[in-house]
Amino acid sequence: MSTRRVLRRADPAFTPKEREGSTNAAGLRLTVICARWNPTVTDALLRSALAALKERGARSEDVEVIRVPGAFELPAAAHAALTSRPKPDAVIALGAIVRGETTHHEVLGHAVASALAALSDRGCPIGFGLLTCDTMEQARARTGKGREAAEAAIEMARLTRALLPSGEAKGERLVLRSEALPPKQPRRQRRPEALLRRAGRRAKGEETGKSLRQEPRKR
Repeated sequence: MSTRRVLRRADPAFTPKEREGSTNAAGLRLTVICARWNPTVTDALLRSALAALKERGARSEDVEVIRVPGAFELPAAAHAALTSRPKPDAVIALGAIVRGETTHHEVLGHAVASALAALSDRGCPIGFGLLTCDTMEQARARTGKGREAAEAAIEMARLTRALLPSGEAKGERLVLRSEALPPKQPRRQRRPEALLRRAGRRAKGEETGKSLRQEPRKR
């Protein structure tokens, strides 16, 4: 007998509320970080991302472009951008890693992707525009990833603003539960006079206890 449950048909009256971000970049502060390594690919990624930002209404004075040596430096630059003021509403990371004769590209790709994913927990969306290809021909054919990363960053920035409380929607990072707990109050220190009185009462009690003890009978 099968233990699989039979899925019930969805009630047509059951219509949960759906929320998603728009792709309107007007008024958003955006930081684009682009690697210089493999320039024929990364320059095309950058052009694709900037074209998407312009089409979506971003202003040139609200967009900052940061160039770094290679893909490995993308997370460090993204971290610096997230800690800067004013904080960007979204970061777009662009780079290209192409397979070589060793497995170096696999180690590099996993390290960069994991680091960028960890930074996204700080409450600022990161558009992932990192290519990991076997050949340069594959990488050149996928430079449209820059546009996809830019549009994803815009949509997530709008969604983050919509979901966060009004006090945090202006670029403040999400507050973790451990940070939201009130700080522990320091233990109240007793004054010297209170300590002396307590010591006196303890000594008096010991003397009283001695006087109530019965002396052993002499045989």
